[in-house]
Amino acid sequence: MDTFALILTILVALFFTYTNGFHDSANAIATSVSTRALTPRAALAMAAAMNLAGAFIGTGVAVTVSKGLIQTPEGGKGMAILFAALVGAISWNLTTWYFGLPSSSSHALFGGMVGAALAGGTTVYWSGVMNKIVIPMFLSPVVGLIVGYLVMTLIMWIFRRTNPHKAKRGFRIAQTVSAAGMALGHGLQDAQKTMGIVVMALVIADVEEYGDPIPVWVKIVCAMMLSLGTYAGGWRIMRTLGRKIIELDPPQGFAAEATGASIMFTTAYLFRAPISTTHVITSAIMGVGATKRVNAVRWGVAKNIVLGWFITMPAAAIVAACGYWLIDLAVL
Repeated sequence: MDTFALILTILVALFFTYTNGFHDSANAIATSVSTRALTPRAALAMAAAMNLAGAFIGTGVAVTVSKGLIQTPEGGKGMAILFAALVGAISWNLTTWYFGLPSSSSHALFGGMVGAALAGGTTVYWSGVMNKIVIPMFLSPVVGLIVGYLVMTLIMWIFRRTNPHKAKRGFRIAQTVSAAGMALGHGLQDAQKTMGIVVMALVIADVEEYGDPIPVWVKIVCAMMLSLGTYAGGWRIMRTLGRKIIELDPPQGFAAEATGASIMFTTAYLFRAPISTTHVITSAIMGVGATKRVNAVRWGVAKNIVLGWFITMPAAAIVAACGYWLIDLAVL
């Protein structure tokens, strides 16, 4: 039964990664597709490949997720907590994907972990949740907004005497690089989050110990599932990011993607903080758009997206808690 519970939990964790891929693939490529810098198929293939590569260039975020947010539970109860956390995250991912709302898969996962831990009587490290999740949740969109605005302002000043049509052609090419950077950062951030969950499951099952290197097979399967999910695409969310917030041109798309990628790499390597790629790229698009004129950004759409951010963690936590209670009644 213990082996079955471990295998089932790992499979559900991999399915979460898959939903993360098709849910968040739009983060990396929506701007490039909307400006016609890349075709949808080419963009998805590139994003899938860079997601795969990004999963192998760091482990700091995985460590934070696996032992920095909740006390590692033990035995069958522990595996049930982890399983319920994943169910809560997947439920929210599928709901927001259906409605085309670019909410955060990361915060759905963290909300699920907290909700299931509380329902199961496991200690939540509130200082870790606050410092690694809540504070970055508020700061990263603000930083994305400001940096996006500044980067776009700098681009406008540097290329102020350049022929606009020539500049747009050049930035279409440059967007291939910036979109690849976004996808690499997405792999660095989001594949590691599932790695952390799988490592926690292995520790609960006494297969691994904390402090051991992350098994290579864990890195490979998490990276592959994220890439497969990415290639499956997230067209509903792509339309929201690429068109509904603001009509983007290639220089704006490049500025937003360069901003998002820079913030993701900085937080992963310097702070080991698992931030939301959705939060960063959405706020960067808003900041870039505001350089055109403030009312160029469709703030009504932006308001609905921000509202989704604040609902994500509590909603996933409630679903996860209910899931744990059901498992407790049926199995434990």
